[in-house]
Amino acid sequence: MQWHCLPFEQLSAKQLYNIMALRQEVFVVEQACAYLDADGKDQKCYHIWAEENGQTLAYARIVKPGVSYPEVSIGRVATAPSARRMGLGKELMRVCIDCITDLYGEVPIHISAQCYLEVFYQGFQFVTISEPYLEDDIPHVGMMRAARK
Repeated sequence: MQWHCLPFEQLSAKQLYNIMALRQEVFVVEQACAYLDADGKDQKCYHIWAEENGQTLAYARIVKPGVSYPEVSIGRVATAPSARRMGLGKELMRVCIDCITDLYGEVPIHISAQCYLEVFYQGFQFVTISEPYLEDDIPHVGMMRAARK
């Protein structure tokens, strides 16, 4: 398995296609959520994904500070249904946090987490900072990981 961390400008057409296909499979089809995935933020992000035999198995984007929140954020976290229960979600978060540290240093990280994953993100030192709210009709909470010293 190979991990990648690239800015939008360096993605090949095939890499971008595979990323968007995974996001649509998980967020639009599996979660039955009609929303505009191409939200204009991808061009301002670093894209993290795991690939094996040409298939994208896990993905997230690192959103630069000031785009979604004042802080850097992680979004569009997804694992292919065929690759679940293999620990890829945990590895993906570790890779994202490492990439953020490499790019920005030890900074706070803000996420909008689906409520059912709150405990998962707590395992990476994220703390809940909001009451539950609906985002695309799915319950979410704001969470923050403090800057490490």
